[in-house]
Amino acid sequence: MNRTLPRLLLLTALAALIGVFFWLDLGQYFSLDELRARRDQLLAYIDRNFLLALVIYVGAYILMAALSLPGAAILTLAGGALFGLLAGTVAVSLASTIGATLVFLAARFLFHDAVQNRFGKRLKRINEGVERDGAFYLLALRLVPIFPFWVINLVMALTPIRTWTYAWVSLVGMFPATVVYVNAGTQLARVDTVGDVLSPGLIGAFVLLGLLPLITRWILRLLNNRKVYAGHDKPTSFDYNLIVIGAGSAGLVSSLIGSTVKAKVALVEKHRMGGDCLNTGCVPSKALLRTARLVQEARDSRDYGIRSMTAEFDWQEVMQRVHSVIETIEPHDSPERYRGLGVDVMLAEGRLISPWAVEVTDEEGTRTITARSIVLATGAEPLVPPIDGLDQVPSCTSDTLWDLDTQPERLLVLGGGPIGCELGQAFARLGSKVTIVEMGERLLQKEDVEASRALTARLEAEGVTVATGHRAVRFERAEVGGVAVCQRTGDGSGDEVRFEFDRVLVALGRRARTKGFGLEELGIEIADGGTIATDDFLRTTFPNVYVCGDAAGPYQFTHVASHQAWFASVNGLLAPFWSFRADYRVIPWATFTDPEVARVGLNEQDAAEQDVDVEVTTYGIDDLDRAIADSAAHGFVKVLTEPGKDRILGATIVGPHASELIAEFVLAMKHGLGLNKILSTIHIYPTLNEANKFAAGEWKKARKPETLLKLAERFFAWRRR
Repeated sequence: MNRTLPRLLLLTALAALIGVFFWLDLGQYFSLDELRARRDQLLAYIDRNFLLALVIYVGAYILMAALSLPGAAILTLAGGALFGLLAGTVAVSLASTIGATLVFLAARFLFHDAVQNRFGKRLKRINEGVERDGAFYLLALRLVPIFPFWVINLVMALTPIRTWTYAWVSLVGMFPATVVYVNAGTQLARVDTVGDVLSPGLIGAFVLLGLLPLITRWILRLLNNRKVYAGHDKPTSFDYNLIVIGAGSAGLVSSLIGSTVKAKVALVEKHRMGGDCLNTGCVPSKALLRTARLVQEARDSRDYGIRSMTAEFDWQEVMQRVHSVIETIEPHDSPERYRGLGVDVMLAEGRLISPWAVEVTDEEGTRTITARSIVLATGAEPLVPPIDGLDQVPSCTSDTLWDLDTQPERLLVLGGGPIGCELGQAFARLGSKVTIVEMGERLLQKEDVEASRALTARLEAEGVTVATGHRAVRFERAEVGGVAVCQRTGDGSGDEVRFEFDRVLVALGRRARTKGFGLEELGIEIADGGTIATDDFLRTTFPNVYVCGDAAGPYQFTHVASHQAWFASVNGLLAPFWSFRADYRVIPWATFTDPEVARVGLNEQDAAEQDVDVEVTTYGIDDLDRAIADSAAHGFVKVLTEPGKDRILGATIVGPHASELIAEFVLAMKHGLGLNKILSTIHIYPTLNEANKFAAGEWKKARKPETLLKLAERFFAWRRR
């Protein structure tokens, strides 16, 4: 149904009524002096026609409130002066609520859809907050009369709060102020101005009333906690302040923070200290990537003026180096180090048996330990989908890859995300014939299209077969290795394509570890994505049980795990006195392929999906002196800024050492520094880091003041005479 005409008619009617009010100067009748002058006359009329007078009064009040016209305060005083405290309070409460609701409904009809359609994505968090706690927000605003009620009426209409909720909360929230004003009206002779009703002391009282929703929310939280914890006996004392389950990046940082502030902390790990990052993820993969890059540099020796170079290697020696790197870093995450820092490290299996108790099982047996707060840092594991025949062919994941005794001659990589691209390129550089199968239309689908294209071109130039738009439907065994039967989805044909391999690497992402920790038995909620559900404070179903790292999401990066660990541990130690919301506003990440792809904040794809207006500035690294000198003149720096301003909304860097270069933009975004600040910062020449400054320069050149430059040209021409 087209609502344009009804909206136009409603706007016209409202404008006409408001115009009549001011045209006829009706405001003169809504003053304190006028009320005093006519009080006796009005009282005489009310004595003869009480009900009719009350109906007229309520109707006039509703009309004034609905049109948001000045005079509501005088009308409220009049309610007390003319009808007394009881009848006046009832009349004003009813009329003001109806009037406010009418404004709310009119504003919602006129503006809600337009605002939500245009800014809905930006208002998503506000809408979610209003749907969850809108009654509390509205009550706080109503209880503090320094906020203009007409503004509240209009703004709340743009949110998803329910009309009935809006009406009854408004009634309750305006009631204290209504009583004060009506009561002042009964003492009209003592009131010289409307301002006399609200003395500084009374304003202070209303501010305290404004805290009522927060107090109410705290009480409701206590009641909810009683419900959540029903059936669980809280210990009278605790063995620890904090128990951390999992000794990966998140768990190590959580326990370190706790011990640093002298809390008593237990760290429980059933496998290996350091978690996936040290043992099967970041550390071994980067060690392998470095070896593979050296082999590739030998292969590309002509680019550096060297006629030929040969890189001879043995797979087992390469893997031996990888494990040597792990062993060298391992002491940083060892039980001995953390015990020396004051953490009670338990190499055992930990399982929640209550919100405050963990059952610990090791070679010595089973015992129970307790803590006021518990942090779950259980990590994630490779996702292996139930594809027909996958379990019948030689396969590995990013966890088991490091145990390979021999290098596969033909490697099929299932998945074109960061893990698949990194390891696929590494194996190709080491001599394997690599095929990357990706169901999506391109590699690295979360990154800019240009980034995906640059990486794809490089991989194909190095001999990798990139099969995007292909979905693996089944695997078949072969005499050596196996065959992946894929369906071509990219062109819509649905044709079957067969890829032979010696081994398949499943790199389709990672899923949170949630099994075997007692979560299901306790009823801790699991989110739709498989992670442990949390609120903004990283609290689970039980407010004293926190989660951080890969098990929490939404980002599965080691540095984000460490970042979340601060919030989880600090909140666990300080609650209920103080808590901090996890801050995800500036999260960087990188894919360590060649070229590297690094990003922070928005890219063009995100901006389009979120309906965020941006200006895009790009600088090509192929023009950078240091990149040319290093025979690495490829890639780009792309910066997204707020239209007309230098405020950075996001940056993407594709090229050599992009993971290092992105740090400058991370710092700038975190501390509110714009491109002008980067441009005015001295960068050492010749370095790759100059690319960031030159990108800022491109932004500045696009906004050069043409008129001033023309005047400058004339000025300097005059100076040459």
